Amino acid sequence: MGDVLAGFHAVWEFESDSVLIRYERGIRTPKLFQALGERRIPLSAVEGVTLAPGRRGTVVLRLTPRPGADPLMEAADGQLKEGSDPYRLVLPAERETLAEYYADELKGLLTESGPAERHLVAAPEAPLQFKAYDGKASFDGTSVQFRWSWTGASSAKWKAGDQSFPVTGLSGVEWRSPEIFEGHLRLVPREPGSARPSQPDQDPASVVFGLGYGPVHESLPFAAAVLAAVRSRGPVPAVPAPARRDPADIAERIRHLGELHQAGLVTDEEFSSKKAELLAEL
Repeated sequence: MGDVLAGFHAVWEFESDSVLIRYERGIRTPKLFQALGERRIPLSAVEGVTLAPGRRGTVVLRLTPRPGADPLMEAADGQLKEGSDPYRLVLPAERETLAEYYADELKGLLTESGPAERHLVAAPEAPLQFKAYDGKASFDGTSVQFRWSWTGASSAKWKAGDQSFPVTGLSGVEWRSPEIFEGHLRLVPREPGSARPSQPDQDPASVVFGLGYGPVHESLPFAAAVLAAVRSRGPVPAVPAPARRDPADIAERIRHLGELHQAGLVTDEEFSSKKAELLAEL
């Protein structure tokens, strides 16, 4: 196609086998977009295209990535807010006809659907690092390092000491957005071994987030890069489901959650959602 479509925060360049997305820089551009900079999305990684009305006189053109095709979206696991979705292009409503033309053209080029057997979209490049609440995380492309902070790390982590995890010993990454309750980044070992602590703040294979720590635009690209490095080394063994938590521990977490809710630090929606999650673990 070779055409260009400019919207708010991004420009899409359409090619015969891919869409090159260039994200703009600016105070109003989501920080995740600025961190990503530019991404090439092969059409083989896309299974659908939609065009829908947006807010305040806009329309939204969106690509639907195939499950497992993009390490960033796999790591995000549906936790990104709508405005930070890198597959959305928001345009003025008067450009709807033009957007509809490109949507139809793209649909005619799509041939793949369903889960992808491997990542088809490039992950953010290492080295990467970010500051968590209880330590500093860094990734050089072959191993992940956690260096604990004096003020935030639990006694369990201090006792274990700073950690280094080669990607060859990992089977995956668990990322929980810092914008929700109990955000964290947890590494999943390839060999399960002994029982792991149920809480990330006690697990030396994880770092926890907090207000201003582990922001999405830093911790999510980090998680995606680690996940891509793990997947590039071939299939990984299935990880057993975690054991159910102690009911007393669940009750304590709910009590703490209620205190945060009463203090106005957790919204009604977040409180109800997280409480339901905790109860489901009994």
